[in-house]
Amino acid sequence: MLPKLFTTLQAYSWALLRADLIAGVTVALVALPLSLAIAIASGAGPETGLITAIVGGFLISALGGSRVQIGGPTGAFIVVVHGVILTHGFDGLVLATLMAGVLLLIAGALRAGSLVRHVPEPVIDGFTIGIAIIIATSQIKDLLGMQFPHAPEGFFATLGALWEARGSFAPMSLVAGLVTMVGIVALRRAFPKLPGLIVVMGVVSALVAVIGLPVETIQSRFGALPSSLPAPHLPEITWERMMTLLPSAFVIAFLAGVESLLSAMVADRMIGGAHRPNAEVLAQGAANIGSALFGGLPATGAIARTATNVRAGGQTPVAGVVHALTIALVMLIAAPLAGYLAMPAMAGLLILTAWNMSEPHKWPHLWAQRRSDKALLAITLVLTVVADLTVAIGVGVALGLALRMRRKKVPPPEWHPPER
Repeated sequence: MLPKLFTTLQAYSWALLRADLIAGVTVALVALPLSLAIAIASGAGPETGLITAIVGGFLISALGGSRVQIGGPTGAFIVVVHGVILTHGFDGLVLATLMAGVLLLIAGALRAGSLVRHVPEPVIDGFTIGIAIIIATSQIKDLLGMQFPHAPEGFFATLGALWEARGSFAPMSLVAGLVTMVGIVALRRAFPKLPGLIVVMGVVSALVAVIGLPVETIQSRFGALPSSLPAPHLPEITWERMMTLLPSAFVIAFLAGVESLLSAMVADRMIGGAHRPNAEVLAQGAANIGSALFGGLPATGAIARTATNVRAGGQTPVAGVVHALTIALVMLIAAPLAGYLAMPAMAGLLILTAWNMSEPHKWPHLWAQRRSDKALLAITLVLTVVADLTVAIGVGVALGLALRMRRKKVPPPEWHPPER
């Protein structure tokens, strides 16, 4: 369970340092707008996304079991975090994240890292696509520049609120969002190694500011971003609050463990390596405790950012540490500039993120599965969208294990980690 950082440093060189520095800075430029957007979509302040990327990202790279894993806030948590904040407030989310970190430390100590392979793949696909649908739906408001009198709770409530707010549609917001989406896709295809996210969002936001378009920005909605990390502090901890938040803590721990281990497996396939699953789970525990102490969001391994790190030439966990330190440096010296990022641009970025999360290239494979697997995927997806993630995961895993027992004489299908 020794962290990969410790073993990779034993044969470290200047050439590796150069590669890790370039990759770490590249990933930081991708992670910066994503972290802000994920925090806002979760119903938290934008600065919490930066805190999570800095503290959680640093600990995941420093203590994790993968050579190239990049950690921070991810889209998979938006639904859970938003629900916890609405029900228990932000302080409740912090306590739930802290509890999830402890649960992950226990799971890592019990060597539970390899258990991710026992979660049925249709369940993972189902709740991932369901989360993607909810994320995309939640971003239509900012993409269209609409104003809600109050935050809706649930998928159908969001659809109803969008219809009621149709009169507040702002055409220039839609233009800014669409230009962002087209620009990001175009730069990804033309220059895949370029951090196109920050380039496109910076250009669009600069045009909004210079021309004076009536488009909402981070600063106009949330005020100035802080330029440093807050002092660590504990949330209010009582037995009653812990029991109330225990289901949410279990869901956060489950998602953090599964998402991180799936990301590490994708990284292994890209670099031809082998991660240490139990060290990875322990790192997730430490990262979520650390993030909670600084008032951040749940942290986990991020598949897209990890893939970006590999493509940018990252060789060791030092690249992930550089990524976290770079975001901290940007927060220190350029926080006011981040406040000019346009909200429709952030919405467009998250809609693209949701599309990538759903892995459309896998849809033909999913449709060709046996009927029972398709039914399991559909049940998990529908429950994720119309009920909540806790119910979806519980029912999906239970049905999946029941199906597996029923098929115990049939060889299991080949397991495919996600590629998003």
